[in-house]
Amino acid sequence: MIDIDHLSQWIGRSETVADTIDLATCRRIEATFDLSPQLERGDPLPALWHWCWFHNAARESLLGRDGHAEKGGFLPPVPLPRRMWAGGRFVFERPLTIDCKAERTSTIKSIEMKEGRSGMLCFVTIEHRICHEGETCFVEEHDIVYREDPKPGDKPQQAIDASPAKPEFSRKILPTPVMLFRYSALTFNSHRIHYDRDYCREVEGYPGLVFHGPLTATLLASLAERHCPEKVLKEFEYRAVSPVFDTDVLAIEGCI
Repeated sequence: MIDIDHLSQWIGRSETVADTIDLATCRRIEATFDLSPQLERGDPLPALWHWCWFHNAARESLLGRDGHAEKGGFLPPVPLPRRMWAGGRFVFERPLTIDCKAERTSTIKSIEMKEGRSGMLCFVTIEHRICHEGETCFVEEHDIVYREDPKPGDKPQQAIDASPAKPEFSRKILPTPVMLFRYSALTFNSHRIHYDRDYCREVEGYPGLVFHGPLTATLLASLAERHCPEKVLKEFEYRAVSPVFDTDVLAIEGCI
């Protein structure tokens, strides 16, 4: 039985992390995305690249079985073992610029229990406010879902095709283990579902390595910006319908 009243005590908790949006990290992101080095100091940081900064690194001895920091500190001690990105929303006011110093203040906004097809689910929503020199650059609402372990006999979860019927622009991505490792390193994300194939199959019931939710969102935003260079991204919303794996080519598609 999950004590939602106990978990609700975490609502309102906040933490702030400061960082510098350095050019060296931008170069590594460009390489990971197979882009030639073009960005320079003072340029606007591309949308959603901020996930490669503001890491609140946990000590090795304080990690759980999945490679994430143990719950009960900033995040509530949800007694469900599996964690996934469920989605998020952005409102952009001004861009971060490369070489600037910035702060991210994170606040737990809500904790909600639901019953899903696979069992009990717990959704935790966090607001991240990213500021430079006291001015808000953008606000992100980030949804995390905690789930039960797969039951004996459950079939491996398969990806769902959620692409538009007639996409106006698209890009094919081969989600290799090297790409997933590089993005995990950039975001200091030690979640084992992105690099430990045995853990994926034997513990979490996935058929292969899991493509990062924020990486999918970043590629979607980047494709939209490239397709509509005359427009400025003001709002962005994404929702994880199902995991994506490294077992097949991934199509990033959209329409206006």
